[in-house]
Amino acid sequence: MGAGGRSVEGREPPVLVYDGTCDFCERWIERWRRVTGDRVRYAPFQEIASLVPDVPPTAFAQAVHLLEPDGRRSRGAEAVFRALSYAPNRGAWLWAYRHVPGFKLLSEGLYRVVAANRPFFSRVTDWLWGAHVVPPGQEITTWVYLRLLAVVYGIAFVSLWVQVDGLIGSGGILPANQTLEMIGSSPTLGLGRYWIAPTLCWFSSADWFLSALCGAGVALSAALLLGLAPRACLIGLWAAYLSLATVSREFLWFQWDGLLLEAGFLAIFLAPWRLRSRARSDPPASRGALRLTRWLLFRLLFASAAVKLMSGDPSWRDLTALRYHYETQPLPTWIGWYVHQLPLWFHRLSAGVTFAVEGLVPFLLFAPRRVRFTAAAVILAHQLLIAATGNYGFFNLLTIVLCIPLLDDAVWPAALRVARERFVDETPAPRAAGPASIRGAVLTVLFLLSLVPLANAMRGPRSWLGPLASAYELAAPLRIVDYYGLFAIMTKERPEIRIEGSNDGVAWKGYEFRYKPGDPRRRPGFMAPHQPRLDWQMWFAAISDFRTEIWFAKFCEKVLQGSRPVLRLLRTNPFPDAPPRYLRAVVDRYRFTTLAERRKSGAWWQGQPLGLYAPVLTLEAGRLALAPPELQRR
Repeated sequence: MGAGGRSVEGREPPVLVYDGTCDFCERWIERWRRVTGDRVRYAPFQEIASLVPDVPPTAFAQAVHLLEPDGRRSRGAEAVFRALSYAPNRGAWLWAYRHVPGFKLLSEGLYRVVAANRPFFSRVTDWLWGAHVVPPGQEITTWVYLRLLAVVYGIAFVSLWVQVDGLIGSGGILPANQTLEMIGSSPTLGLGRYWIAPTLCWFSSADWFLSALCGAGVALSAALLLGLAPRACLIGLWAAYLSLATVSREFLWFQWDGLLLEAGFLAIFLAPWRLRSRARSDPPASRGALRLTRWLLFRLLFASAAVKLMSGDPSWRDLTALRYHYETQPLPTWIGWYVHQLPLWFHRLSAGVTFAVEGLVPFLLFAPRRVRFTAAAVILAHQLLIAATGNYGFFNLLTIVLCIPLLDDAVWPAALRVARERFVDETPAPRAAGPASIRGAVLTVLFLLSLVPLANAMRGPRSWLGPLASAYELAAPLRIVDYYGLFAIMTKERPEIRIEGSNDGVAWKGYEFRYKPGDPRRRPGFMAPHQPRLDWQMWFAAISDFRTEIWFAKFCEKVLQGSRPVLRLLRTNPFPDAPPRYLRAVVDRYRFTTLAERRKSGAWWQGQPLGLYAPVLTLEAGRLALAPPELQRR
């Protein structure tokens, strides 16, 4: 054919002929060259036209042509698709061209429009891709992402560490050893208990082991941050956090706990299998794992919009939901108090923006790079606004970190990019460690399983999913694919529970929680990214029937027993010498004060007593029991 060159298989490669004077063509040819490598040769028609005399130069100037070794010739969109099909896993476009009705006609029509208006589409390329039509790579980006993920893991472990004894220790509200004894005592589970409850706590559920798991999580986070054995660290972090989440039951069953476990599991496939990770020399990350990480962020946001729309809550449909949200959310901040005072039109506008950010922006995560970067910036700004008005643990930080894989290496300092390019030029980096076929199979399974919770968020029929629904239920204990969708139903009132103790049933003294609203004059504060798990659960208890909140009864029992680990979770203990004889839970309706009310009283909240949340409780033989009937009537 006279084009010269040999492919990696030793055969003469096909030649894609293009207009060498066209800047638009040159830029896209470079992108395709990166995809196909030396499986396809690229040559400007100004150099090769004389070797193909039966094709006039004007035809070459109008469209690209693919000249294949077997004599086959194609032009336009077909030539592009055929050229790309020579690259591994790039044959989908050619298949669609051949088999999807209307696709051939549409693609050739679009090609002619673009070819006839190349200067305009060159500017469009600038707007959408910037100077980097050829992907700049994501090796440095992945390196940054893994270190930020290490920070989030570290925060999560430290936050839990200071609470773990009071939550699930032997003297805690839901002791881990009792949870495992209950699961292990089931005669039907057998060895299946290890799958139903995947946790290292089967080896030991002693207090020291729970603390050791938290400490190990902090140490592994630090090692990952320093780039020491990153894949091993990520495996250890995922196993340690899953172990604690499994035995913590309600206390670690928040959506961001699942989000951290799912992101952490995907990160295992992004990390290099080496003793020391360096931005300038790490091997290329798995493209499949990067795509699934973006897909995870898409699911998180889109499902949150879907559940709001599909729930039927009229406050979301008439855009008034945020009129209530700042006041009724679990742990608002003082900024949330000020935002709550703004007029209704602002809250409706904010609700519309929320739907746009959660329901529309996620589709831009798969757009060209500049559009993708803009989407990342919008998501980041939205998360910062959420974090300013409410405390959601490490959720906002983790969501922002998940935006990092939307970037590419061109955004980082030039010195770091140059150092990497020099190293790669001198020492070709191997592909990411691990058998590609196994990695691809696992990532494919994860993608298929992720369709189940996404379909559930959109209220799609489970019959569409076939066996995937059963497979999802089987894999659910591992929490490698989770369900997302925040605030599907907006809470319009705020009940708050006060816990009070008494020795005579007449004089009652209140226990003060560390973070949840209590004293109306105490300013709502910031505690994120720390998440006070007990304070959060008190919010759920207040909007639920106490008979369904088993943990609440256990909490009351521990208070009556004077459990020090549990009492340390509280701000104050009005019975420092000995626990009270009786305990009651009183519920009030709380609302933010108005500007005028706060100027007059200095209070951030106003409470209205509603009565008892649960019967008055006491201990009999060391176990929780109902107090005498006369106390219930007071």
